[in-house]
Amino acid sequence: MKLWGGRFKEATDKGAHAFNESLSFDQRLFRHDIKGSIAHVTMLASQGIISEEDRDSIINGLTGILSDIETGKLIPDPELYEDIHSFVESNLIDRIGEAGKRLHTGRSRNDQVALDTKLYTRECIDYMIGQLEKLEQVLLRMMKEHSETYMPGFTHMQKAQPVTLALHLGAYREMFLRDIFRLENTKKGMDLCPLGAGALAGTTYPLDRDLTASLLGFDGPTRNSMDSVSDRDYLIELLSDLSIIMMHLSRFCEEIITWSSDEYHFIEISDAYSTGSSIMPQKKNPDMAELIRGKTGRVYGDLMGLLTVMKGLPLAYNKDMQEDKEGAFDAMDTVTDCLGIFTDMIATARFNKERMAQSAANGFTNATDAADYLVNRGVPFRDAHGIIGSLVLTCIERGISLDELPLEDYKAASPVFEDDIYDAISLKTCVEKRRTTGAPGALAEELKKNEQERCN
Repeated sequence: MKLWGGRFKEATDKGAHAFNESLSFDQRLFRHDIKGSIAHVTMLASQGIISEEDRDSIINGLTGILSDIETGKLIPDPELYEDIHSFVESNLIDRIGEAGKRLHTGRSRNDQVALDTKLYTRECIDYMIGQLEKLEQVLLRMMKEHSETYMPGFTHMQKAQPVTLALHLGAYREMFLRDIFRLENTKKGMDLCPLGAGALAGTTYPLDRDLTASLLGFDGPTRNSMDSVSDRDYLIELLSDLSIIMMHLSRFCEEIITWSSDEYHFIEISDAYSTGSSIMPQKKNPDMAELIRGKTGRVYGDLMGLLTVMKGLPLAYNKDMQEDKEGAFDAMDTVTDCLGIFTDMIATARFNKERMAQSAANGFTNATDAADYLVNRGVPFRDAHGIIGSLVLTCIERGISLDELPLEDYKAASPVFEDDIYDAISLKTCVEKRRTTGAPGALAEELKKNEQERCN
């Protein structure tokens, strides 16, 4: 059933209907459409625009439709209906008759779809924040377990200084905490209700938009009727947030993929989150991590798609804006799936502590600490840097580490070296002496402080 057929003599071409319909993808908004309609008729009755009897009849009809869709008794058919809004309204009229025709009083599909999309988006944001909080808690638990798991820290993909696995995991935890902050801000920024804006210029009916906003849990109504129906900034902002989340997941997955290789063997991904090869029986592939890394580009594409749709649109509503949903839904679904899989994958992974410590001991990650040893004994840093650089070259030529270099070689390079140089450049000392805020040696105190803040 078309809600706009009075103006037209000819039926819509089947191909044109299929091209135009959105029910095939916007049917997921049925709960939000019905919720918005119930709030709308509640407000209409409170303003005396419709009778309380019609309000009750409409609400009962909408509640029945909601139940039947949820139980599968009523299935939206894209061949018969244009969108979820026409589907719900048409079925309501079929069920309750004349009263159902009053549902759309003082409302346009433009403000209706804007409302439904906002309600759905708010719900998805809440869910994804919950997922990120679960992941953050998993990482926090792992940080506590690995506060003394030593590993090499890298810059330029070269071994740089020894750190702990806790510090490395904590860096990603900080990223995900920022992701939560961004999602919360996006939700806050979209907390105005568009319903009542009409097609673009409001309505002559005495609507109480503040009441409608309150019934739907918004801070208040939107302030400009044209912007209300043409605003998709909140979706663009959300897709930007989701692109950043995927970038963080992709970076983490890149390291997990590298760490799981035989060359590193820092991590063992659970069999439950790995796959094998159809031809090579020895293979154990980190396919979940690779898929997450690959799906990052997909979410980026969803963001660029919506930006491109919106870039040239005049005010107010244009049919182009129907293209907002498939990309937005795809991005939300993709991020939700990736967060769920990634959290379970990392929570069940095992780390090879010995291999990580061995890798940290090689590669001269303690060279900076050897230079600091000289500085603490009065040698200017630039001179200390040169002395240790020459000792590293000596070690490379002999195939040994700084820990294995004889004391006489140290003394030949500088008389200030003593036996305690070996303790000064041990992994434990290198890590624990870095106690500035945010450094690995201060991490235990930070975790303890974090725990106390959560308890309070």
